Amino acid sequence: MVCDVSTASPVAPSPEDLKIPTRKILAWGAWDWGSSAFNAVATTFVFTVYLTSKSFGDTDHTSALLGWVLGVAGVLVALTAPVTGELSDAAGRRKLWLAIFSGLVALSLLATVFVKSEPGFLWFGLIAIAVGTIFYELAAVNYNAMLTQVSTAKTIGRVSGLGWGLGYVGGIVLLLIVYILFISGDGGALHVSTEGGWNIRISMLVATVWFAAFAIPVLVAVDEPRVPTEIARERRSFFGAYVTLWRTITDLWKLSRNTIWFLLASAIFRDGLTGVFTFGGVLAAGTFGFSSGEVIIFAIAANIVAGISTIATGPLDDRVGPKPVIITSLIGLVVAASLIFFLHTGGATIFWIFALILCLFVGPAQSASRTFLARLIPEGREGEVFGLYATTGRAATFLAPTAFALFVDLFGHQIYGIIGIVLVLLIGLLVMIPVKPGQEKLAAKAR
Repeated sequence: MVCDVSTASPVAPSPEDLKIPTRKILAWGAWDWGSSAFNAVATTFVFTVYLTSKSFGDTDHTSALLGWVLGVAGVLVALTAPVTGELSDAAGRRKLWLAIFSGLVALSLLATVFVKSEPGFLWFGLIAIAVGTIFYELAAVNYNAMLTQVSTAKTIGRVSGLGWGLGYVGGIVLLLIVYILFISGDGGALHVSTEGGWNIRISMLVATVWFAAFAIPVLVAVDEPRVPTEIARERRSFFGAYVTLWRTITDLWKLSRNTIWFLLASAIFRDGLTGVFTFGGVLAAGTFGFSSGEVIIFAIAANIVAGISTIATGPLDDRVGPKPVIITSLIGLVVAASLIFFLHTGGATIFWIFALILCLFVGPAQSASRTFLARLIPEGREGEVFGLYATTGRAATFLAPTAFALFVDLFGHQIYGIIGIVLVLLIGLLVMIPVKPGQEKLAAKAR
């Protein structure tokens, strides 16, 4: 791909007068809704909290191990995401790969069902969540690439925001289900045995079914993308795709350096956003003394706040552009997270107040980041460029988990991990500030 730059107004991801059927938008958003099984239940509020509990050993030690393992998973995603995205573009098989990777995520979730609350199962659980993370990110490359298939230039912000918002709302519903039925009190309303962590493990089984079920609508309702002729001709091997990736990066550096800076900035701050949710539940339990049930209650409140704010800021993204949304959100995140650290001696009340304020900004930053890039991508290159987006993100994905683990190890207390996450968010903010808003549009040319 050769990238060219025009100073004209951004070209629409799809014709502005095109009417996208609502069923397609909702089918696309259903994947985000179902992804709550992995994001909210597996990596944030249930399974990772379970995995870093005292049942598996020292909480500080298991929290650090979780950070290191997720860091390794991020490196593996960085090495493979753009290549899988490019190959799915050229083959016109975006839905196929979304289906394959989603299926592998479901299998990883299923594996967590077998993790008993014993130290001997710690590494099995860590590997299951790491493998799930890898395939979730690869699936998200193809899913994000479909954004331009279900939106227009006038609606891309609100469609993206709707997707993220549905993810948070789906998280609320699923967390309520597992909390009421299996976790509250002694085994929930169904009085499920807590021996060996069975109530948590059965929750993961429900999460597996949830993810698999809601991954199906987008595969049925949204067509495979039309592949431009010049791209369809570029059939490459897996390793040959790395050569194309390098050419893409050098083309971007020469002709659209602003895009490179955005990819770098978003890589850093998106990793910080991931760190907020990955370690939020862990900190609530380990530092602020939340029980498993209280973590779930907080998670429900957090998802309500995040979902409402994300859906509400979608139209704002369309009106003022994604950059102001991103900058405002990052400032809010840095301030709120810093206050949690400096005021943590105030206990659970402090965490409740400032963690919920923090949740106001996470979703809008994520959604606006996706639309910022989607406005630049030429038709037929969505998988490749979103693969590069995932790669740059995952090239930095070790930052938040590693920074969290490093500060925990250095100071010997879990609360210091917040400093690492704040530093990652702050660096991402500083790199993002000079990035120009979507003034440029990449154009694809045949080689």
